[in-house]
Amino acid sequence: MGTRLPLVLRQLRRPPQPPGPPRRLRVPCRASSGGGGGGGGGREGLLGQRRPQDGQARSSCSPGGRTPAARDSIVREVIQNSKEVLSLLQEKNPAFKPVLSIIQAGDDNLMQEINQNLAEEAGLNITHICLPPDSSEAEIIDEILKINEDTRVHGLALQISENLFSNKVLNALKPEKDVDGVTDINLGKLVRGDAHECFVSPVAKAVIELLEKSVGVNLDGKKILVVGAHGSLEAALQCLFQRKGSMTMSIQWKTRQLQSKLHEADIVVLGSPKPEEIPLTWIQPGTTVLNCSHDFLSGKVGCGSPRIHFGGLIEEDDVILLAAALRIQNMVSSGRRWLREQQHRRWRLHCLKLQPLSPVPSDIEISRGQTPKAVDVLAKEIGLLADEIEIYGKSKAKVRLSVLERLKDQADGKYVLVAGITPTPLGEGKSTVTIGLVQALTAHLNVNSFACLRQPSQGPTFGVKGGAAGGGYAQVIPMEEFNLHLTGDIHAITAANNLLAAAIDTRILHENTQTDKALYNRLVPLVNGVREFSEIQLARLKKLGINKTDPSTLTEEEVSKFARLDIDPSTITWQRVLDTNDRFLRKITIGQGNAEKGYYRQAQFDIAVASEIMAVLALTDSLADMKARLGRMVVASDKSGQPVTADDLGVTGALTVLMKDAIKPNLMQTLEGTPVFVHAGPFANIAHGNSSVLADKIALKLVGEEGFVVTEAGFGADIGMEKFFNIKCRASGLVPNVVVLVATVRALKMHGGGPSVTAGVPLKKEYTEENIQLVADGCCNLQKQIQITQLFGVPVVVALNVFKTDTRAEIDLVCELAKRAGAFDAVPCYHWSVGGKGSVDLARAVREAASKRSRFQFLYDVQVPIVDKIRTIAQAVYGAKDIELSPEAQAKIDRYTQQGFGNLPICMAKTHLSLSHQPDKKGVPRDFILPISDVRASIGAGFIYPLVGTMSTMPGLPTRPCFYDIDLDTETEQVKGLF
Repeated sequence: MGTRLPLVLRQLRRPPQPPGPPRRLRVPCRASSGGGGGGGGGREGLLGQRRPQDGQARSSCSPGGRTPAARDSIVREVIQNSKEVLSLLQEKNPAFKPVLSIIQAGDDNLMQEINQNLAEEAGLNITHICLPPDSSEAEIIDEILKINEDTRVHGLALQISENLFSNKVLNALKPEKDVDGVTDINLGKLVRGDAHECFVSPVAKAVIELLEKSVGVNLDGKKILVVGAHGSLEAALQCLFQRKGSMTMSIQWKTRQLQSKLHEADIVVLGSPKPEEIPLTWIQPGTTVLNCSHDFLSGKVGCGSPRIHFGGLIEEDDVILLAAALRIQNMVSSGRRWLREQQHRRWRLHCLKLQPLSPVPSDIEISRGQTPKAVDVLAKEIGLLADEIEIYGKSKAKVRLSVLERLKDQADGKYVLVAGITPTPLGEGKSTVTIGLVQALTAHLNVNSFACLRQPSQGPTFGVKGGAAGGGYAQVIPMEEFNLHLTGDIHAITAANNLLAAAIDTRILHENTQTDKALYNRLVPLVNGVREFSEIQLARLKKLGINKTDPSTLTEEEVSKFARLDIDPSTITWQRVLDTNDRFLRKITIGQGNAEKGYYRQAQFDIAVASEIMAVLALTDSLADMKARLGRMVVASDKSGQPVTADDLGVTGALTVLMKDAIKPNLMQTLEGTPVFVHAGPFANIAHGNSSVLADKIALKLVGEEGFVVTEAGFGADIGMEKFFNIKCRASGLVPNVVVLVATVRALKMHGGGPSVTAGVPLKKEYTEENIQLVADGCCNLQKQIQITQLFGVPVVVALNVFKTDTRAEIDLVCELAKRAGAFDAVPCYHWSVGGKGSVDLARAVREAASKRSRFQFLYDVQVPIVDKIRTIAQAVYGAKDIELSPEAQAKIDRYTQQGFGNLPICMAKTHLSLSHQPDKKGVPRDFILPISDVRASIGAGFIYPLVGTMSTMPGLPTRPCFYDIDLDTETEQVKGLF
């Protein structure tokens, strides 16, 4: 600790001493220029007695007044109190340590030391931003704005010259970080009497504390004259004195009545240095005088202290030290408020009003009829900080993963999964139910809730299914932005996937056409006379057991081992992808150009959302984890049967760069202004069919312990829900509280033997007219899906998504049979036609079910053999009699087991239109043999991927795709035809 600091700072760490003679606390101080009463330099201490100067004896207090030791004890008391409060806060939040940032224009090491040492003693951190003395107003404001948005900083103070204290500068500070109480908002709250809700000027508060506790003045009824104070200090002093019952007047040094006012005053507070032309004799003997020069705020030790005995004299140094301590106290209060804000609270969400029309307009008309809130406003409402979002346009934003670190001690909310019965080709409205449920919870029951949805592929959007933003009055808006490019995540996946595919074939080509030495020299080139391994090449050397870092020291055998991957082309499982339904890319030949030197092979394209990189994105929990998963992705085997990974190809870092923004969830909103995360979009029939773990985890923190996160699993419970439990929950460690199982009368009639349902073809009369028997017969599928849910020990609420053609008898029958089958409750929902109001009953049922204990369990142990895990799913979930493996599938299982991948969960690629592998088998098929035609391994994502029957990973376009109806109004730039 510096020798220039007051002794009081050194003694703060010491235990209290026994009573003894009063101590004089001294510290050297830089000389100051000017001042009245015979010069101003050479002061020795911040507190206590001064050195005699210019032959003139001076006293810092009256003969009957209190000693400087009393003032020191005030400082110690403030710091000790702050330390104790901070310790209590840190008991519950061990990692919490408030940070005070001070912007300083000029060189003032004394103030830096005072601030630094008081902060250190209290237990908080402090940073100084030191700017040149001639910094402009704009430069000061620029620094203020940066600190405003820095979530690591809890308080901000200014040490700048007085001429820079403009309203523009002061009010650039965020009021919640203004620990000096200089902003209009903090001053306004103080004047209004809300001192507990604001920061009070430490200087003004120090004046009151010193007068009452050090000098021992009772301020009630005293005449106070504040001279030469300006701005926030003047306002704060007047307000605090008036609160104490004092008669307070504020004047400037050049006021004509100054002499008479000084004569009348009991206490004189000097807010700025006394001009030399004002004689000290104007101040009556016995008057208590306190010097709190406004220059304190700039860090300059003021001059012009009176040189005369008064009834009580408190020098500006006394104020400086106590004000610095009180600033620390304000900092601890700021940290306490910040922590309180991080805790669960009910959102102050401005919900958007709906005015439902009948008949219900098209989805895009409804979407266009609602004006969404600005996404930064929504983010603030739900507790996100300004530096935790990256805004895309007006209605979308990416959310940074740093929010998870900030809220790591926050309890999670309730976790709800929306699944469904086996659907018709038209879909049964799981997304719509998800949106309707959160609109009901938040907009109508005032419960924090978040929807977490997958990003739709543009393949189905332009193909047969259309958009996936929900429908009617339960939608994500703007729906065209949701359904098209969003923020480019799928494009990033496509780019990363195809870069890896290019790397595979390129490596095979170069290994086939170069010697070991030539290949090695190109892989580890000479740059500016130096040959070095890259970081990922060093990792490959380590994997190969070659413990060398100098490229010139490898033996010929090691060079060959390092340079050659020896990929077996027949084992390549990594395909190129495209986010378009294109059946003619299902089987292609690549490498037919002359430059490829006769190397060609058969390959294929998959739909982009079937890429393993999409699954990695959906299952990762951090940027580091995503990079590791990308590196582990197995793309082929070498000729000795060992797996070849993205790490081996040296492409992991580049893939991570392409995916660095895609990992951040996308924030949007519903028609009623409630929050939605849209992130990741794996299909449920050819992938694991769930939105991202990261979106769920962030949402669970944001809603708080009493809130709800509602996420959706693709297709029927047999597919999306089973993968949610066995794959996603294993990866995330999250435990669901409730399953909402979506059913429709239309789908139940189909399962009861109704005519086939085809997209683009009008429904037969069986679906538009009441038919109780078809509904009753079809409820077998609903009952089976309820049983599947019960395998995992989670309570299930059936949500009957009501269409306008459904009758009351049909609705009542479904609800009754669902409850008989074991559902916790069954509720008809009308969100499509009226919004969240139509799902309030569902929301209440979900809240009640979530209060019950979940007995969640996985369906199988991952340590059992791959074949046994496949068989368990086939028999327990689908109802199959047994499975049948093709020779190719068996060979793949043997290979993956030998390679050490046998302990991964299973992700079945199966039709979503039936519990079996045959899409036309409705209801509950029995006694069928489930054929496994192929097995793939998604090692980076973390699952084995069996293909059931003739399952395709690239959809095709129908005779009349949706793109016939999609158009753009070139005048308004509005999209038409999306649904």
